[in-house]
Amino acid sequence: MQKLSFSLNGEFVELNQLLKLVGICESGGAGKAIVASGDVSVDGQQELRKTAKIRAGQVVRLGDVEIRVLAD
Repeated sequence: MQKLSFSLNGEFVELNQLLKLVGICESGGAGKAIVASGDVSVDGQQELRKTAKIRAGQVVRLGDVEIRVLAD
C-alpha cells in the first residue's frame, strides 16, 4: 500500500481537490469522476460526495493508496 501525507492549510479541503493536490489525478474534475465511481473511502466508509470536507486526522483511501490528512 502506498501511503501519502497531506498537510492541511486551513479548516478543510474538498475531497476532489485533495485527490488533485496529492497527484492522484490531473484536475478537480477528474477527482470528481473518481469519487463518483465509488472507489474512494474516508475513514473506512465509502464516500460519494465529490466536495466532502476532509479535515485533519481523516484517512482517505483509493485502491492501494492511503492519504493521511495532517494539521499544518
